[in-house]
Amino acid sequence: MDDPHRREALSKVPEVTLLFWALKILATTLGETGGDAVTMSMHMGYAIGTLIFATLFVVAVTAQIRAKRFHPFLFWAVIAATTTAGTTLADLVDRSLGIGYGGGVRVLLLLLLATLALWHWTLGSISIDRIDSRKAEAFYWATVFFSQTLGTALGDQLADSAGLGYAGSALVFAAGLVLVALAYYRTRVSRTLLFWIAFILTRPLGATVGDFLDKPHAHGGLGLSRYIATVVLAVVIVATISLLPQRAEPLRSRGSASR
Repeated sequence: MDDPHRREALSKVPEVTLLFWALKILATTLGETGGDAVTMSMHMGYAIGTLIFATLFVVAVTAQIRAKRFHPFLFWAVIAATTTAGTTLADLVDRSLGIGYGGGVRVLLLLLLATLALWHWTLGSISIDRIDSRKAEAFYWATVFFSQTLGTALGDQLADSAGLGYAGSALVFAAGLVLVALAYYRTRVSRTLLFWIAFILTRPLGATVGDFLDKPHAHGGLGLSRYIATVVLAVVIVATISLLPQRAEPLRSRGSASR
């Protein structure tokens, strides 16, 4: 007989609460400042930065997938790795490859949609309460990675190409998240769809906040040290995870209705 308590223990992603979204925004902001610190402040360039952070992501996600239960620090370490790798990869695609922000957004959106479609075609659901196998986890983390990278490109496109600046872009994405929250509480729109929309939107929000913190005054930023901003954000994230416990997302059986 299926034991519901055992199924909950097998979930390795955190329950989606306000704390989840707060940590997600902090982690994405960290990804922007950390990625820029390596590629710009250390002058390593986007290709080397992407190689470094992609390697860290592979190591972290392998440990996450092989883990037997939910470990908050490990989970958020993987999220942080996707944000830093996503930052440098998006910059590489947008700038070094010469296709521009619009081209980068289109390529990354196509990769994200293809991943979601393949996930749904293979397992029948893209809901986070169905992350109950290594295959589902692999699709989950691939989707997370592409959504983080897409979010970076979106943030750069609005801040630079659209001329909104970092503060203006942050307000646009924050307003988008408010609309998603209203849809969650006031409509019957698929919770899974709303989750992934919110997941994508929190990335450019964090990215534009990160750019606002570390870009020079001449480019509309505060000109703070990327190293200091990254360390402060990392300390805040670690302290938040330590002081505010998180539960694993309860798993639902394949036969139950989708959220």
